[in-house]
Amino acid sequence: MSVRVGAARIRAALVTLISFSVLAAATGCAGGDDERPRVVVTTNILGDITREIVGDEADVSVLMKPNADPHSFGLSAVQAAELENADLVVYNGLGLEENVLRHVEAARESGVATFAAGEAADPLTFHTGQDGGPEDEAGEPDPHFWTDPDRVRKAAGLIADQVTEHVGGVDEKAVRANAARYDGQLADLTTWMEKSFAAVPENRRALVTNHHVFGYLADRFGFRVIGAVIPSGTTLASPSSSDLRSLTRAMEKAGVRTVFADSSQPTKLAEVLRQEMGGDVDVVSLYSESLTEKGKGAGTYLEMMRANTSAMAEGLTGA
Repeated sequence: MSVRVGAARIRAALVTLISFSVLAAATGCAGGDDERPRVVVTTNILGDITREIVGDEADVSVLMKPNADPHSFGLSAVQAAELENADLVVYNGLGLEENVLRHVEAARESGVATFAAGEAADPLTFHTGQDGGPEDEAGEPDPHFWTDPDRVRKAAGLIADQVTEHVGGVDEKAVRANAARYDGQLADLTTWMEKSFAAVPENRRALVTNHHVFGYLADRFGFRVIGAVIPSGTTLASPSSSDLRSLTRAMEKAGVRTVFADSSQPTKLAEVLRQEMGGDVDVVSLYSESLTEKGKGAGTYLEMMRANTSAMAEGLTGA
């Protein structure tokens, strides 16, 4: 008899436990815990900046992987769907994400709020012609605004505005506090870069890069871009032999013996230039268009800019 009573009590306890589990599951679904607001960002540099501003107030999904090329990376079907289901899409614009912009446009047409950070950051125009070289892109907007931290400060403040306006459920005070803290870090970065570049003498302030990516940095900190191995604002272009000859003449005229090449791209073209000039050229690797994985040298925008500044100052002074 006692055995039957014990079994009955066990069955009753199990029924009660199952009932509570079902109720809890239903409550969780109804509460929308899996319906957190979402911001989708195209490039990983903008993704890091946006995460600093959003904090824990929303999910931030970044489409571009570490060490990828923003000019050539593409999206999977799942990533394209993420864009159209976002509360806000943050992208660079100005033609940077060449294989992704059509998906951003599709999201905009479906009613998703979108923000082109580059277009709002007082864009400069390209001046890509080397001495005696082509001017095919002169007058076109330059998308690489992040090489000027002051423009990033402006873009970050505008991203905060977009988040508070379009992403429901966020705590505006928390977002504004995050933006203010990050603005201070960006201001400190600018001051540090100014001091670091002050050590570069005037006669060594001429830049040659793998492609035209440092126009904003040159404009902000007093450098002169005399040419690029790929005379274009996109890595998808290719140089001709006449392009290389024009660049070597410009480098010899300016006394330049350092080429800065993006770490995410092969330096083969820069090595060809070294051969053209008799081997007397240093190739310095920079993180110009993509962040790395965490702990790999440029895991954040601030880390990337400090690493680049140190490498550029050293490469230009020969220190």
